[in-house]
Amino acid sequence: MNSSIQLELFVNRVMEELEKKLSESPREPMIDHSSTETVHASDPDVVTVKVPQPKWKEGLTELIESTPARIGVWRTGTRPLTKEMLKFRCDHAAAIDSIYGEVNANLLDRLGLFAVETRYGNTENYLKRPDMGRIVTEAGVATLRQACKPKPQVQIVVSDGLSANAIDSNLSDVYPSLLDSVDAYGLTAGTPFFVKGGRVAVMDHIGELLEPEVLVLLIGERPGLVSSKSMSAYMCYRPRNGTVESDRTVISNIHPGGTPPVEAGAYIGTLVLKMLERKASGIHLDV
Repeated sequence: MNSSIQLELFVNRVMEELEKKLSESPREPMIDHSSTETVHASDPDVVTVKVPQPKWKEGLTELIESTPARIGVWRTGTRPLTKEMLKFRCDHAAAIDSIYGEVNANLLDRLGLFAVETRYGNTENYLKRPDMGRIVTEAGVATLRQACKPKPQVQIVVSDGLSANAIDSNLSDVYPSLLDSVDAYGLTAGTPFFVKGGRVAVMDHIGELLEPEVLVLLIGERPGLVSSKSMSAYMCYRPRNGTVESDRTVISNIHPGGTPPVEAGAYIGTLVLKMLERKASGIHLDV
């Protein structure tokens, strides 16, 4: 399940079935006194304080409202509450699926993105050898030379990175918004494409091949236990081999619970314009 709300509904259904079985048991059913409020999965904005009789409920509520992190989830005896453990297992499974998953080919086709690969080989090697995700294969190099417009003003590249789920969840909103922003500023984009098994520094190899003025890489972030579908946008003015990380500009946490995808796409276009005007990116770009 990709949606956190769907996961919440799933966990709630499991808990309902568990409580039903316990109520039918001859033993006295266990009662959870840890919460004085009711949470509905359909209303993700409702905040629940699970700690019974907290010394400073207002402060704890404010803290919980300020972050999606697991705060004050409470316990039963020496172990976490069953519902919280189920949610943890669901989120952990979603993170693993994101790393080992595949980007939806229909999505790439719909957006007109052809695919090349890096030398990553397979997911296990990709995790152990980040350097192999920074180099496009020889076959990929030949494809890019043949299919892509050389020396574009703006080159847009998409990569699964560490979360295929991030691309599936956000690209259909980020990408059109970015194209609209680029067009609105009177800029011209090169031939967009998808890189399977890419790392951030694959920008440098692509920069050597296509020589863009600015390269934008939309890539899946390392998934966490709060969101498995977070995307980042890395931008660099004239990326080449030897580019250092401080020369890259990044917008991170692009997902519905972070930076809204449509808003991110528009803002990326604004940053690209500034990079072209000032011929700089990263710490050298004053925004």
